[in-house]
Amino acid sequence: MKKNQIIQSFKEIFGGEFRLFSAPGRINIIGEHTDYNEGFVMPAAIDKKIWLAIHPVHGRKASIYSVDYDETSAFDLDGDMSELPHWALYPYGVVKELQKKGCNPGGFKAVFGGDIPDGAGLSSSAAIECVFGTALNSLFDFGLDKLTIAKVGQLAEHNYAGVRCGLMDQFASMHGKAGHVIRLDCRSLDYEYAPLELSGHELILTDTRVKHSLASTEYNHRRAACEEGVRIIASNMPSINSLRDLRPKNVLPYKDILGEETFLCCEFVTEENERVLETVKALESNDLEKVGHLINASHRGLRDKYRVSCPELDLLVETANTVDGVLGSRMMGGGFGGCTITLLKTSSTDKYIKVTQAAFHESFGSEPVYYKVSISNGAGEEMTG
Repeated sequence: MKKNQIIQSFKEIFGGEFRLFSAPGRINIIGEHTDYNEGFVMPAAIDKKIWLAIHPVHGRKASIYSVDYDETSAFDLDGDMSELPHWALYPYGVVKELQKKGCNPGGFKAVFGGDIPDGAGLSSSAAIECVFGTALNSLFDFGLDKLTIAKVGQLAEHNYAGVRCGLMDQFASMHGKAGHVIRLDCRSLDYEYAPLELSGHELILTDTRVKHSLASTEYNHRRAACEEGVRIIASNMPSINSLRDLRPKNVLPYKDILGEETFLCCEFVTEENERVLETVKALESNDLEKVGHLINASHRGLRDKYRVSCPELDLLVETANTVDGVLGSRMMGGGFGGCTITLLKTSSTDKYIKVTQAAFHESFGSEPVYYKVSISNGAGEEMTG
């Protein structure tokens, strides 16, 4: 188990006492690319995590060993990031963003790693940010609340990893509650928990195990297109601050002015916001068939309008929907690889795996990986040792 591996590695490398923290990855039932447009999302924390064993030391140095990369990185807490490997930018960014808030961590030694598949769209980077934020907050008694730590993680991603992500991933990692999805308003940050009652159904993640190189740059490009769309529309509708303020019918008159790419991005986001709200109602009435239809519609929009899917994801979704008992399937996350999320009858799971595995192998010569996940609690301390 990875948790025990983290503990053992800390003992072997650093010895002595430690405190163990964890932060989960997340799934998103529906609401993709709406978070950075101040819209609505429906994430949940999962039982795949990043664990961090950590202990304070005298001085101004952080020494961190990554189990997953089998690499150690050390940096001065007051120094720059020029020599750091990419994975170390996440904890470094958390330290720097804490310092900007007047929270000045002391030196520490740490070992971290987890079982969140890298590149699968399950937000392993947010979990790293959240586990370091949670640990440093506790270790040095900063007294920050969960939302502030989530925002620290988001800014670390923006300013040091170079991805202008929304807050959903970090929010879900911090605020997760076992057995519940989070209905999150990304403008007000109001949220509520809702039990996820699947009654004979389950969610299965299917990992393409591909991550196309354009993912990060295209993510930022889509965000810029949304911002440009808002700027253009707001010149005629001054009350508009984000795509959250628009419905699809409000975007349509600007189709020619916006240009095809910007128009389709804006149209998708406004439609996706409506799908999230419809999914809330469907779950309240336990209408899983409707949830499945909305999930399928989300994928069509991500594929045809936001254009962040890829052949591997499309094949999995198309094949899934040929299997009896599958209610809906879509790509999840930033796009261009990673996972699909599929809602299906538990009795159909074996058939789903067999059919999608065969189709994927025939088309791409490799096999996807399947994950059954449980909905878990958010970041926190697990033990001392």
